[in-house]
Amino acid sequence: MKKFLIATVIVISLAIGINYILFFTSFFIDFNPDAPVMTIFNTDNESIYILKNGKYERFEIKGVNIGNTIPGSFGTDYSITKYDFLRWFRQIQEMGANTIRVYQIMNADFYNALYQYNKDNDNPLYLLHGLTISDYVQNSHINAMDEDFYKEIIKNTYILVDIIHGNRQLVLNQASGYGFYLRDVSPWVIGYILGSNWNSNTIAYTNKLHDTHEGYSGKYMYTSEEATAFESVLAMIGDTIIDYESKRYKEQRLISFFNWPSTDPFEYPDYITEFFKKCASVDVEHIKTTDAFISGHFASYHAYPYYPGYLNYFENKEFWFKDDQGNVNTYTAYLKMLKLHHSIPIVITEFGVPTARGMAHEDTNKGYNQGRNTEYEQGKIIIDTYEQIKSVNCAGSLLYIWQDDWTQATWNTQHAVDEKRLIYWSDSQSSDQGFGILSFDPGEEDVLCHVDGDITEWENINPAVINGDMKIYMQYDEKYIYYLVYKKNYDEKSDILYIPIDTTPKTGSNYSTEHDVRFDAYADFLIVIDGQEETRILVQERYDTLKALYDQYVNGVNPYSNPPQKNSPVFNQIRLILQLESVEKINNPDLMAQTYETGILTHGNSNPKDDEYNSLADFYINEDYIEMRIPWSILNFSDPSKMKVHDDYYENYGVEFINIKGIGIGIGSNQNKGNIIKMSPFKLKGWDKVTYHERLKQSYYMIKQVWTSEGMTKDNE
Repeated sequence: MKKFLIATVIVISLAIGINYILFFTSFFIDFNPDAPVMTIFNTDNESIYILKNGKYERFEIKGVNIGNTIPGSFGTDYSITKYDFLRWFRQIQEMGANTIRVYQIMNADFYNALYQYNKDNDNPLYLLHGLTISDYVQNSHINAMDEDFYKEIIKNTYILVDIIHGNRQLVLNQASGYGFYLRDVSPWVIGYILGSNWNSNTIAYTNKLHDTHEGYSGKYMYTSEEATAFESVLAMIGDTIIDYESKRYKEQRLISFFNWPSTDPFEYPDYITEFFKKCASVDVEHIKTTDAFISGHFASYHAYPYYPGYLNYFENKEFWFKDDQGNVNTYTAYLKMLKLHHSIPIVITEFGVPTARGMAHEDTNKGYNQGRNTEYEQGKIIIDTYEQIKSVNCAGSLLYIWQDDWTQATWNTQHAVDEKRLIYWSDSQSSDQGFGILSFDPGEEDVLCHVDGDITEWENINPAVINGDMKIYMQYDEKYIYYLVYKKNYDEKSDILYIPIDTTPKTGSNYSTEHDVRFDAYADFLIVIDGQEETRILVQERYDTLKALYDQYVNGVNPYSNPPQKNSPVFNQIRLILQLESVEKINNPDLMAQTYETGILTHGNSNPKDDEYNSLADFYINEDYIEMRIPWSILNFSDPSKMKVHDDYYENYGVEFINIKGIGIGIGSNQNKGNIIKMSPFKLKGWDKVTYHERLKQSYYMIKQVWTSEGMTKDNE
């Protein structure tokens, strides 16, 4: 019995050891070192090719990036299921795409879904796989030539290669997905995009520290004499992943290195580089390949029409800055610059615009802004920029991104929200949340209320406020507070309605000087309903986020040197910061920061099923009824799921949060302006469980029409 137990322990230990070596390490023995290496994809100096029926044919990458978040979960929770991915793959391919891209190692469900979707599919969906560099690696080592910087990257290249070949196991971690990776998806993997938003300081410091270096010379990749130290590190990483896959799996795939305008290879005038702080560049033209690398490499760039806008500030614009209609078009100009610079194929791995209500950057040429686009406008802009990318003969492009992302806080909104709680609500003021072609709308099957004039959604709701012939009804979900306003015999040409809102007990005013209206409690906000064009939300100046945080940039005044009174009767427009500084300020120091009014409300129909659908609609007037939906963050909620709002900025010298249990609200009109508007309490209760449903945006069907018609045209040729 004792011998049996010992033998059992030995067998189990051996099994565990063998399993560990095979699936948890990159150890292998090459029993056939002379076996030929094959590749499905290769390149020439302009195009990518795919092997089909024994010969290579041109392959245009036409795809979309996929994120790893859904509402109610962080990306590191890896909550997207296999069935979610299968549904998305079908919708993506029906849209006309042939490729998806992921940024990092995903959960095992992703690869299982891709395998199941493609295994019996004559028209498979291909994959470009990214390898994101962790923030820890980037921020803890400023010298890329430090072994501690690149060894973690190289380790992950081995893991990535094993995963796509179905030969890995990963335990639970937050750096990547986890699970049993036992499905071989390599037949559908085009290649790897190595890296992420490189820290410009790391690149600049590495190149400065190693101004003279030996370069890199590997079996598959080497650097030219002009290569920088950082480019040599990239070449080494690329060479490593090619070498590992070539030896272990006898296969090669396309290789690319992440790049974007912040680290593009171009030299700009000093006044531009100084303003944009462009201190580093990466030029993959300095990374060469040997004959042993039979696949190929390509240049990948994220390119948007609104960011960072270097070319907008060129003093002398050449003829190719203008489109066929003679309009300035710096986006096509930038694409042409990339095309002229490179001797390898170019893929635009991110392009697109968001449908969020808030805006973070403005495209002054064509209005292709980062935010404040309707779903229809998103579709038009995506189609136009896609055609521009094709016009310069890029090898492909990928939309950013498939699904909206509730976890994103944009640079001009992140100060206003509790970023640890973003997964529990949707902030339509954050432009980065709305890039998706697939929307996550609140509600299990439909939203509580569409702003469309149909008031049947309010049948069982009791009024929150009654004032003579006026009433307000209220309800809310994970994205908006909804209002139904009733005014008997309402005339939008002559009637002006005033709705004071009290959110915080710390500040507020019972009087508005501009509109000469009084309230019986202290209001922080005032909604002024004045027809279809002049309806807006105003904020009491003490509670004005822009004033408290950015007055130094906007008006050249330190807001804390002379703060507004707590009961100041001044109500300001609600504005968002767009740009703190400008290139023009170098020659004109008096120029102030750029802002725009985000408190102005848009009249329209928000029901996606209606022909007049406007995804940015805030309110709709239908005879005596006015429906409105107001984003939580417009009213300075930092986390509505816990009913947290901003505290007094001037007591805290910035944004801090307090909890509330309700708000005060009232209604009055210009017809009884002398009367004091009575405000009533409206209770609020947060939530821990998120409800949502998926909805393909209007832009999806517009893109589908273009992309599928292209495929039909190609099939008929």
